[in-house]
Amino acid sequence: MERNPATSPTDSDPTSSSAAVRRHPALFRAVRRRRNPPLRRTDITVTDERAVKRAVKAASLGNAMEWFDFGIYAYLAGTIGRVFFPSGSDTAQLLSSFATFAVAFLVRPLGGMVFGPMGDKVGRKKVLALTMILMAIGTAAIGMLPTYAAVGFWSPLLLILFRLLQGFSTGGEYGGASTFIAEYAPDKRRGYFGSFLELGTLAGYTGAAGLVTALTAWLGSDAMDAWGWRIPFLVAGPLGVVGIYLRLKLDDTPAYLKLEEGNVHVTEAANSVETAARGGLAKIFRQHWRTLLLCVALVGAYNVTDYMLLSYMPTYLSDELHYSESHGLLILVATMVVLMLIINQVGRLNDRFGRKPLLMTGMLGFFVLSAPAFLLVQQGSPLAVSAGMLMLGLSLVCLLGTMSAALPAMFPTSVRYGSLSVGYNLSASLFGGTTPLVITALIGATGSDMMPAYYSMAAALIGVVAVACMKETAQQPLEGSPPSVQTEREAAELVQARTPTPKF
Repeated sequence: MERNPATSPTDSDPTSSSAAVRRHPALFRAVRRRRNPPLRRTDITVTDERAVKRAVKAASLGNAMEWFDFGIYAYLAGTIGRVFFPSGSDTAQLLSSFATFAVAFLVRPLGGMVFGPMGDKVGRKKVLALTMILMAIGTAAIGMLPTYAAVGFWSPLLLILFRLLQGFSTGGEYGGASTFIAEYAPDKRRGYFGSFLELGTLAGYTGAAGLVTALTAWLGSDAMDAWGWRIPFLVAGPLGVVGIYLRLKLDDTPAYLKLEEGNVHVTEAANSVETAARGGLAKIFRQHWRTLLLCVALVGAYNVTDYMLLSYMPTYLSDELHYSESHGLLILVATMVVLMLIINQVGRLNDRFGRKPLLMTGMLGFFVLSAPAFLLVQQGSPLAVSAGMLMLGLSLVCLLGTMSAALPAMFPTSVRYGSLSVGYNLSASLFGGTTPLVITALIGATGSDMMPAYYSMAAALIGVVAVACMKETAQQPLEGSPPSVQTEREAAELVQARTPTPKF
């Protein structure tokens, strides 16, 4: 009795399958082609260089403005503690300020759960514009709040309300912006273009730190506590308008538009992903929970080290080492400028050598160098402090320049924005925003100035395990999306390379 070729005898009986294949070679070739059809030219996205650069610029500048808004609070933590909370010990006021900093992270997963699936349903650019609007409103509103001396406990309550709005909007920012750039970029340069997103993050933090430093030096501590602290928050309004304009001027990503059209047929497996109904949260947690857990571990390690250096370090220098606030910020600004100068080279390196080697270098750098770096910082001289922060910064830049290309590639196109937003913000909520609060509490409980180093080392060890478990995605198409190349010639060469050699 003749076998039904559709049942693929190869899976059940290799011996009989081999005989069947020899008897009916043409039939089995047809079955294989049906299961894994050859790549067609129309399947491949040829990117427009100008469109890619416009998309990268809009996403990166928008991201810079978002993190400028968010960074202001971190760099004014001491001032905000004095302005919005009852007088008491400096440590109690600082803990109150950092607790309010952390509260924004409590709602980030909620923002990710709302904005992420929304970005998969209505498009990336609309949601990114909406997050920009909400962040600008929340930040500008903080700049207009009355102080504790004027209205009592209403003041910190209103501060918490608008911090929650900031955190909610940020929940849709990183996942959307990294998805936006990843889906616009060609496969072979995704690391390079993705590194501009974190260049924007550093630029936002640098702008916030630079503005706070300049105002503190110009006005002095008394004037900053009285009214000067409002200026950085109020600047966010006009910057937000610019970011909204840039994002609304763009088209949505090629990968999302092809998903909308439903005309991608690279393979039957990819086609089933592309044309499947877009899943909400239930689909994300049911089908992608393993990848979500990996994302949470990876982002957790990254966020602890990120917020420890970029958000907490100025406070550490002023409170533990008794630096002036402006002096500590100046050293941090100098460190971030160095990182900005080299971050795009890290993007090029992870395109060439892979995401995992660069991520592993960064994690191991924090694990090995955190203790020596903090010992240098504790020497107190400007040179020693700068050297210690640069050691940490060079480890961090390996993560910054790689994460924005590695994380979007972990999830398929149909649920990429939602999955990444949920995983990233859940981890940021648990580990990132709590970092200044936890470190301050640990130093208070143990009396050890080395607690930031030990905390970073523990996070880095988790990161090493997470990187070892992830798949390499450099120079490969995004899951559930067709290949993306820079030129028609590359597309033709790719089709030719994937076309099976005819047998006579």
